[in-house]
Amino acid sequence: MPAKLSVNLNAVAMLRNRRDLPWPSVTGLGRIALAAGARGLTVHPRPDQRHIRFCDLPDIRALIDDEFADCEFNIEGFPTEAFLDLVDEHQPEQVTLVPDDPSQATSDHGWDFAGQGAFLAPIVGRLKKKGFRVSLFADPDPAQMEAAKALGADRIELYTGPYGACHDDSAKASIELERLGKTADAAASLGLGVNAGHDLTVANLPALARRIPALAEVSIGHGLTADALEHGMAQTVRRFVKACGGRDDG
Repeated sequence: MPAKLSVNLNAVAMLRNRRDLPWPSVTGLGRIALAAGARGLTVHPRPDQRHIRFCDLPDIRALIDDEFADCEFNIEGFPTEAFLDLVDEHQPEQVTLVPDDPSQATSDHGWDFAGQGAFLAPIVGRLKKKGFRVSLFADPDPAQMEAAKALGADRIELYTGPYGACHDDSAKASIELERLGKTADAAASLGLGVNAGHDLTVANLPALARRIPALAEVSIGHGLTADALEHGMAQTVRRFVKACGGRDDG
């Protein structure tokens, strides 16, 4: 089964926040994305609310509940108490924990599962006890997967930034792709589901989908939003859904 596409709305929200105006509409474009075939919406509510605002979360939750009940809400972020309170309030189907410093422009590395396990384990346990699916942001490193599994999470989300950065170097892209593939193989052998995200595009997603056939979900924001400026959100989502199936004809 092809990986499910979850559309990250942060870039849409960042554009909206340039003015004190309600457009572009975060929920409006989320609705278009889901109607066009996306299977979920992702947000990363940072403490300074520089893109997704806390007040967006109930509207996105209601959109999914009222109009797309078979789709999912994924909230990602660093697990402060404030973040965990947002999760409790808005009840996403999936919580993705990322090791971001609040000052970071975007996520740029995965967890050190062995070194940060004592911090993560009780948080994962707390979320699991409340019924959330938990995914942990992970660097492409097969040796870390046993430590990730020991934390009790359901999935990892492979950080694909280095792979995306090779958009103009096919040889380096092949090396990064194999690192991702071997990490996914190690995770799957331990019973961990595999998600992926960061700088994925219509051009590089098909190869990833072919190398990791058990890929469960991809969360895509920047590249998808950039394409939507050219093709429109609905057509862009259809292009990315096709790419999730390993097809690279755009």
